[in-house]
Amino acid sequence: MSSPTTPPIADRVWDVIVVGAGPAGSTAARVAAEGGASVLLVDRAVFPRYKTCGGGLLGESLALLPEPVRATVESRVAEVVVTERFGRRQRIRRGTPFLAMVRRVEFDQALVDAAVAAGVVFAPGTAVRSIETPDARGGGVLLSTSAGVLRGRVVIGADGTNSRIGRHVGVELEGVDLGLEDELAMPEGAVGDAETVGWRDVVRLDWGGAAGSYAWVFPKAGSLTVGVIQARGSADETRYYLTAWREYLGLADAVELHSSGHLTQWRAPGSPVRRGPVLVAGDAAGLLEPWTREGISYALRSGTWAGAAAARAVASGEAHASSPALEPLEAALARYDARVAAELAPEQEVGALLLRAFERHRTLVHLVLRTRAGARYFVRFCRGDTSLAHLPRHRLAMRALRLLAGLAHPSPAKR
Repeated sequence: MSSPTTPPIADRVWDVIVVGAGPAGSTAARVAAEGGASVLLVDRAVFPRYKTCGGGLLGESLALLPEPVRATVESRVAEVVVTERFGRRQRIRRGTPFLAMVRRVEFDQALVDAAVAAGVVFAPGTAVRSIETPDARGGGVLLSTSAGVLRGRVVIGADGTNSRIGRHVGVELEGVDLGLEDELAMPEGAVGDAETVGWRDVVRLDWGGAAGSYAWVFPKAGSLTVGVIQARGSADETRYYLTAWREYLGLADAVELHSSGHLTQWRAPGSPVRRGPVLVAGDAAGLLEPWTREGISYALRSGTWAGAAAARAVASGEAHASSPALEPLEAALARYDARVAAELAPEQEVGALLLRAFERHRTLVHLVLRTRAGARYFVRFCRGDTSLAHLPRHRLAMRALRLLAGLAHPSPAKR
C-alpha cells in the first residue's frame, strides 16, 4: 500500500506531474514512469478514499489493467435483467461472464500502488490551487499547491469533473448529468420483485421515466451499488427515482453503507484535450460515453495515451535541448490529441446520438435490445469485442440513427 508520507516534492523539476489519482491519473503516471520519466502524482484526497461509481468494467478496461489491479474484481457478471419503468423484464444471460465489478476504494488504491511500484512518487492530501505556464515555448508548468510550488515539464490533469486543469485547457462540455448512488449491504433474503434469480453476479438496469434516465444495481462481494442518473437540473425527481427504484427492488430498508452523488460530463465535439504542455484525461477532459455514461474505459485509455505522450515529449525535449526548435516536443504531445480525436471522439459522437434517440424513442430502443441481435451486440460490447467506434463505418445505420435522434447532421444539440 502506498504511504501518505512522501519526500519533499517542491525542490525539483519533475518530468511529469499528474493531478488526480483516479483511474486516468494513476494510469497516466504509471505509463509515463514506465517510459523513463520522473513522475509526481498528487491528489487532494488521502487514500484509500471512497469514490461514487458503479464500478462496472468492460472487457476493454480489463485488458488495460496490470495483473494486481485485476485482483480487485469482486463479481463476474453473466446475467443482466432489464426493465422499463419497473415494467416488463428481459434477461440477457450467457454461459460465461461478460462484465466485471469492482469497488472503487480497492480498485483506485491498486492503481495507485501499481504506479508507485513503477517509480511514481505519490503525494496524497495535496490540493492544486492554480496553474501557470510561464514560458509559452515549452519551459514548463508551475502548480501552486498546498505543498508549495511544483514544477513540471509536462502536466496531466485527471482531477475529475469541475477540473481546475480542464478549465486551464479550455474543455467545453456538451452535457452534464446528476447521478445518485447508495451502497447497500448485500441482502440475505429474496429479490423484492419476485424474480427467481438472486442478487449476486447479476446486474439490473431500468430505463426511467425522465428522458435519458436509467437506474442500476451492480453487485459486489458483500454489497450492492444501487443508483440512478438523469440530466442535471431535476434533483428532486432524480432522488424520487432512486427511492422508487429501491422500493421496487425491496431494498427500501436495506442497510445503507454509503450514500453519495456525483456529476458526469462529456465534452463538446472538438473540445481541446491539451494546451501546450498541459494535457487532460478522463473526466477532466469530458471523456465519457454519453448514453451509458461509462467512463472507466475512457479514463484508462486516455490515461495510457497521455502518459505515453508525456514520456515521449520529455525524452524528445532532452534530446533536442541544444536546439531552439521545440517542434519535436510539440509533435510528441500532439500524438495524444490525434489519438483522442481518432478513437474516442467517434465513440462519443455515436453515444450522443444514441442518447438523443433514446430520449425521443425510448420504447423503440428498448425493443431493439429485446431482439436476439440487440442482446448479442450488448454482450459483445460489454466483453470488448466491439465498440461504438465501429458504427460510423455503416452509413445506413448512422443515417437511421441520426433520423431517430431528430438530426439531419451529426452534431447533437447541447443538453
